[in-house]
Amino acid sequence: MSVHKKEVKKKVTTHSLLKLKQKGEKISMLTAYDYSMAKIIDGAGIDIILVGDSASNVMAGNETTLPITLDHMIYHASSVVKAVETALVVVDIPFGSYQGDSHKALDSAIRIMKETGGHAVKMEGGAEIKNSIERILSAGVPVMGHLGLMPQSIYKYGTYAVRAKQEEEANKLIEDAKLLEELGCFAMVLEKIPAELAKRVAEAVSIPVIGIGAGQDVDGQVLVMHDMLGINNDFAPRFLRKYANLHEIITDAVGSYIEDVKGRDFPNEKECY
Repeated sequence: MSVHKKEVKKKVTTHSLLKLKQKGEKISMLTAYDYSMAKIIDGAGIDIILVGDSASNVMAGNETTLPITLDHMIYHASSVVKAVETALVVVDIPFGSYQGDSHKALDSAIRIMKETGGHAVKMEGGAEIKNSIERILSAGVPVMGHLGLMPQSIYKYGTYAVRAKQEEEANKLIEDAKLLEELGCFAMVLEKIPAELAKRVAEAVSIPVIGIGAGQDVDGQVLVMHDMLGINNDFAPRFLRKYANLHEIITDAVGSYIEDVKGRDFPNEKECY
């Protein structure tokens, strides 16, 4: 009599992500900020969960990612990690917690690793944060880079438009991507840059390149969970594909609940003790 064993998915690591790139297999990545949603996403088989500083927008209602603090990020990340069995959990180091001070950067990264149980940190920038990346990596903390549109620098840009369309900025982005690899970053995110440039970067480095609004010729894709599930109904950039319309589903469900309560239909006899 044969016994069917449930397939056990191996834990995703920085090493296994590199293997995926080498094999040409795409990498899937989504954000999560709480236990319940992280459990669902991890159970579905996602490769990477990003505890993004986008929590500042979708969880706290801020206009930008800048207001979220290190303590906030640690709270969200520790909630996510408790739910995860196989995905690699990457945690954004928030604005003001690593720029310009490599010692502060290391302290921030160590707090994240020790207090959340996360597996890696993510930082925005290239040459300008070189010292912070080096110091964090020297402590054995894996770092994911982030180039292109960098939301923590939004007030410098003044717009969320596509980045690196001009040759000078494109060349710097390629140089920064190569630098991130040389420093020892295990992967990087490219946000909202021309697809052709993203392809050049993915071919120029041996580490995985994850895109968001960066075309299909990168090694993987990331979206904000609230956007791709249609919870955040007002956000509809070209790069976003909505896989559900939870805004409508939840609104209808809440409306039905209100109607049943007002109409004395809930709870019924079977729902009472």
